[in-house]
Amino acid sequence: VYPYDFRLTEKEKTSICYLSFPDSYSGGLGDTQFSFRLRQSGGQRAAHYEDDGEYNREAPLTLQRESAHYFGYVYFRQVKDSSMKRGYFQKSLVLVSRLPYVNLFQSLLQLIAPEYFDKLEPCLEAVCNEIDQWPPPVPGQTLNLPVMGVVIQVCVADDTQQQNETKCFQPVLIHIQMLWELMLLGEPIVVMAPSPTVSSEMVMALTSCLAPLRYCCDYRPYFTIHDSEFKEYTTRTQAPPNIVVGVTNPFFIKTLQHWPHILRVGELRMSGDLPKQVKVKKLTKLKTLDTKPGRSSCQGIQRKRPSEVQSALLRRHLLELTQSFIIPLEHYIASLMPLQRAITPWKNPPQIRPFRQDDFMKTLEHAGPQLTCVLKGDWLGLYRRFFKSPNFDGWYRQRHKEMTQKLEALHLEAICEANIVAWMKDKSEVEIVDLVLKLREKLVARCQHLPVKEETLQRVGLYIETIIDSLPEDLQTVLHHH
Repeated sequence: VYPYDFRLTEKEKTSICYLSFPDSYSGGLGDTQFSFRLRQSGGQRAAHYEDDGEYNREAPLTLQRESAHYFGYVYFRQVKDSSMKRGYFQKSLVLVSRLPYVNLFQSLLQLIAPEYFDKLEPCLEAVCNEIDQWPPPVPGQTLNLPVMGVVIQVCVADDTQQQNETKCFQPVLIHIQMLWELMLLGEPIVVMAPSPTVSSEMVMALTSCLAPLRYCCDYRPYFTIHDSEFKEYTTRTQAPPNIVVGVTNPFFIKTLQHWPHILRVGELRMSGDLPKQVKVKKLTKLKTLDTKPGRSSCQGIQRKRPSEVQSALLRRHLLELTQSFIIPLEHYIASLMPLQRAITPWKNPPQIRPFRQDDFMKTLEHAGPQLTCVLKGDWLGLYRRFFKSPNFDGWYRQRHKEMTQKLEALHLEAICEANIVAWMKDKSEVEIVDLVLKLREKLVARCQHLPVKEETLQRVGLYIETIIDSLPEDLQTVLHHH
C-alpha cells in the first residue's frame, strides 16, 4: 500500500474482494482482465495529495483523480489444478487507485500478475518498492516508469484512453445516437453483459462518449449482488438513480427489469431463449433526435474497414455531436461575463450575470446545433432535459468557477495598472489600511488558485509595499507585522 499509512475500511475490503471475481459462471479458463469502480465508505480520508487541485486543473476530464471513488483493475486467472480442493486454481491480482488510468494499470498487471501467480508475495513486495519510487503524474509529460526490468512509458493525455474504448461500440452502432443522448441526459442504464470484461469496457466507453463534456453521474463498470448499494438500486419504491451499471449475473435480469433502459451486449450464457443480439429496451419514447447514426460510421462497417479506422470515425462522429450541442451553450455563457471596461481597481469585480434558460433558448434560432449538425430533431427538447441533468450542473459549475477566476485575475491586473498615488490623495488612513488588507487577502488567495501571471503577483506585492510606505510609521509597523 502506498502511501504506506493508508487504510481501507473493512467494508471497502469486502467490496473489493467481491468485485475481484466474476460473479456468474463464466466457464472460461485462462486469464481475464476487467475494471470496477467503488464508492469510498467511511468519511473523507485525509487527502494525501495536496496537489490534487493542481493535477485536476491540468488533466483531461476523463483522467482526473476522483475524491470519493476508487478504481479497481483486476487480473483474474482460472486454470485446472488437481491439487486444489475445487479442482481449479482461481486467483485475482487487483490494483486499486483513485486514478482512471485503465491502459497503464491493465498493462502493468499483464507484467506483474503472471509472475505473482508463480512466485507469490516476494515478487509483489519488490514491485511495490519500485512503484513507490515512481514520480507523481504530470499531465502532458511523458513519464518513464521502471518495473520488473522494463520501463513503461506513459503520457497523461486524453486520447490514449478513448482509442480503445470506442471499439466495443461495434455491436451497438445502430443505437449509438440514442446511447449518446441517454448519457448526455444522465439517464439510468443497465448494461447486461456475458463477462466483467465486456461489461466494464462498455460502461467505460459510454462514460467517455460525451468528451469533451464531462459525464458527471455515477457509473459502475462492474457491479455484483454483494455490493453495498445493491438494495438501493434494486428497490422499486423509488426511481433508479442517475447511473450506468454493468452487470453479468443473470439474477439482475429480474431485479433490474424496472429500469428504463437496458442494454444487452453479447450472448448471456443462460437457460431460456434470450435473443442473442443486442437489445435496447423501451427506448422508443425517448427519441428526441432522429436516430440515423453518422452515415460514415455505418458505411465503415459495411465496407469492413479495419476496426482502428472505424473507431476513429466513430470518435469523430461523437465529438462532432457533442460539439454541436455544447457550442451554443459556450457562446451563451461567455456572453454573461461582464465587459472588461466594467472592471475597475477600487471596486469589487462585477458579478457574472445569471444563466437564464429561456434567454439561452432564444439564441438557438440563429445559433443552434441544427446549423452545424446533420441530425434533425427536437434539439430544444433535448436542451430542456439536459438542464435537469447532473451533467448540466457539473458543466455550469465548472464554467462559472473558471469565469470567476478570470474576473479575479483581470481585477488584480487592473489594480496593478492603476495610479495608486493619485487615488490615495484624498483618502483617509482607515481607507488606505483597509485597501492594503484587502489586497493582501486577495494576494494570498490568488497565489493558491488563480491563473495569474507571476509578474502580476510580484507587482501587487510591490504595490502593497508602496502604499504601506506612504503611511505614518506606527501604521507601517502594524501592517508589516500582519
